[in-house]
Amino acid sequence: MFGGDSRRNQAEQQARLRFEQAQAIYLQREEHRKAELDRVRQQHLGRETERKQYVDQHNAQVDALQRAFRAHQQDAVERCLRLALEAAVLPRGVPVEAEVGYRPDSGQVLVVRELPDTDIIPTEATFRYVKTRDTIDSTPRKAAEVRQRYADLISQIALLTLRDTFLATEAQQVREVTVNCHLSTTDRATGQPIRPCLLTVSASRDSFDALVLDRLEPRECLRYLNALMSPHPYDVEPIKPIFDPDLSRFRLVDAHSVAADLDSRTVLVEQSPNEFEHLVRELFEAMGMKSWVTQASRDDGLDAVAVNPDPVMGGLAVIQAKRYVNVIPAEAVRALWGTMEDKKAGTGILVTTSYFGKASHDFAHRNERIRLIEGPELKHLISEYLDKDVIPGAKEPPRNRR
Repeated sequence: MFGGDSRRNQAEQQARLRFEQAQAIYLQREEHRKAELDRVRQQHLGRETERKQYVDQHNAQVDALQRAFRAHQQDAVERCLRLALEAAVLPRGVPVEAEVGYRPDSGQVLVVRELPDTDIIPTEATFRYVKTRDTIDSTPRKAAEVRQRYADLISQIALLTLRDTFLATEAQQVREVTVNCHLSTTDRATGQPIRPCLLTVSASRDSFDALVLDRLEPRECLRYLNALMSPHPYDVEPIKPIFDPDLSRFRLVDAHSVAADLDSRTVLVEQSPNEFEHLVRELFEAMGMKSWVTQASRDDGLDAVAVNPDPVMGGLAVIQAKRYVNVIPAEAVRALWGTMEDKKAGTGILVTTSYFGKASHDFAHRNERIRLIEGPELKHLISEYLDKDVIPGAKEPPRNRR
């Protein structure tokens, strides 16, 4: 009677209009959601395709390496043995890096193992909390015990290296293994970097298989194997290795292109040492230097010799490439300085996928002829000069360790 139907009709029309507007907005959003879902799905499929291609390529390389290893090819056997030795679980502070040489004709393997510094043995025997002073007092370990523990440690490292080498190979492939254990340190008399051999042992597969490793005493076992061990390893008294190959000062190998195989998924620490060294060569050549790659760190630790043709800043440079995950020890930088002096080089460059500690940076700062290139800078240089996006693969250490 008083216009109720008219108001109701008007309300229905307004409600219907709001519904239609809301429905239109919903349909528009749903269309956008489906389009975005299709886009993300295509991206995912693209990444999965790339991942599968990468996995297939990686597996093909592994299969090729396995075939070469079983065929007793020298490079493949050396690479696999390095990987096996570096995969060993060792106490903190014990280096895992090793250099490997293999002779297919005789079935002989030479392993050059890096030893931990003498300070790896704690000089404290016990600790005691003193409540009245709120302090922790320590009892010093006897000097004779510290020396004995270090000798036991390097003995165990040598035996472990023999075991891992024999386990990773077949009887017809490797018949004899020689292990030379070296320590990179500083001469206490001259302050110069040195790398003496402290232990050398050679064993055939038959003689080593007869050992019961979990029941023997390491140093007595080495005497049984006629090993040569420094009479005072803690005092870094050197010995002459059983087998020390006479390598030429710059034994060159054929260079091959590694940069051409890089893509955005490449993790540098997952490359083989040989691949990483050749990549560093290509980088320096792209930067205008002439370089020649040597075999993997078997000639005084020298990985490469580079010549800068610049008439003012040019000259001979020695380059070392270290594919590390952990922080590079300061001894490596000091060793580079010694190599520079030995080779009469004007510049020394240490390239790594990892980082250097404060002591290394301080040493390089005092000796301006040394250049340190860490993972992030290496990534930038590869991007700038080789136009490749790579991942160094090493985690940045805490700031208080830098």
